[in-house]
Amino acid sequence: MSILGSFAVPHPPLIIPAVGRGKEKEIASTVAAYRETMKEAAELKPQTVVVLSPHSIMYADYFHISPGRGGAGNFAQFGAPQVEISVTYDTEFVRTLADVCKSRQIAAGTLGEKQAALAHATLIPLWFLNEFTADFDVVRIGLSGLSAAEHYRLGEAIRFTAEKLGRRVVIIASGDLSHKLKADGPYGFAEEGPIFDKICMECLATGDFLRLLSIEPRIADNAAECGLRSFWIMAGAFDGQGVTARQLSYEGPFGVGYGVAAFAPADEDENRHFAAKLLAARREKLDEIKKNEDAFVKLARLSVETIVNTRRRAACPDNLPDELTGRRAGAFVSLKKDGRLRGCIGTFMPTQNTLAEEILQNAVSAATGDPRFAPVTSDELCDLVYSVDVLTEPQKIASEEALNPKKYGVIVKSGSRRGLLLPDLEGVDTVKEQIAIARQKGGIKPTDPVELFRFEVVRHR
Repeated sequence: MSILGSFAVPHPPLIIPAVGRGKEKEIASTVAAYRETMKEAAELKPQTVVVLSPHSIMYADYFHISPGRGGAGNFAQFGAPQVEISVTYDTEFVRTLADVCKSRQIAAGTLGEKQAALAHATLIPLWFLNEFTADFDVVRIGLSGLSAAEHYRLGEAIRFTAEKLGRRVVIIASGDLSHKLKADGPYGFAEEGPIFDKICMECLATGDFLRLLSIEPRIADNAAECGLRSFWIMAGAFDGQGVTARQLSYEGPFGVGYGVAAFAPADEDENRHFAAKLLAARREKLDEIKKNEDAFVKLARLSVETIVNTRRRAACPDNLPDELTGRRAGAFVSLKKDGRLRGCIGTFMPTQNTLAEEILQNAVSAATGDPRFAPVTSDELCDLVYSVDVLTEPQKIASEEALNPKKYGVIVKSGSRRGLLLPDLEGVDTVKEQIAIARQKGGIKPTDPVELFRFEVVRHR
């Protein structure tokens, strides 16, 4: 046996009548689609239901598989403590999957349990499934901050485990879509919200998993999506296999996207090994980026690769342009991996003899000294994308009116405390947002009096 089918479903608590108290009628299509898919799931007679949950414990670099013999939870958080669900875990599947992941160098296992109770992203699909059957065990898996390719590989490992154990397995990929569809919704509106939902539902409706895996991180992040990583894992469980995909519903009346889709396995298809295609496309893109780097970015890359590979600092190369060796300036070096920040350190005033030396120094700090991240490893070097922001000398300004978050960076100073924010950052659209973040970075309270400084940057990529 292997993967009998899979279902992508949302998890709005109000879909449970005891929580919604009539409001669930406003998403009647979602309710009907949910019942249809869970009836289909029950008719497949699964021995094990794998629930992929955005609201299980989530680590940046590790997939958590719930340990123990079982779990339980209720909707007390949403005013309905009487609605309770308990499940038995498939401990053999969990143990075998962890071993398979270890052998494949996938960072996954049962370590780090912080919340044993089932969260609503698991409870809601099981509540609907229990209407038709309760004769199954559960495996609950959280998501991670790892790449699309790693989520996909975990899906491959789930399928391998199912085949190895001869289990009849159904996968439930729990996840809402964008949380930013309406200005009057609980999370507001972002233009990427409807764009993300449109792309995601097209991918789910057609089984276009390569496009699903390739959704731009900027679009997904700004849309405040919830379920994309669940869908990535689900896609991996069908690696090298055709699928029959069906969209059953899509709604978003409350400002959050709810999509329901079903997937049935079809014949083997050599053209659907998407992990390899994804990695090849990423490598081609990274090679193109590297080929077009200017002298500033090449210097940052040299600095990071030298310190990581040799544990020594790079010497300043000969024949650099005068704009690097003939002046001093503050500079920030940023590293990104898979479209997400991997490190950023800089100086708003020069500390070295030349701008070139400033970049060399700050690149080392970004790779090894950013307290938000572990030091960069040699395995990551080929996946990094660099940018260098060179700052003009900060100018003191009289008021917020002299700021523009797209043009100017800001330094907020209160006594010895300083907070700095670069200009033209995604998600920072107003001066008030810019100052608030700068205050937070500098440990400056919203009520503390401050001096304001602005600066401009020349961004090198």
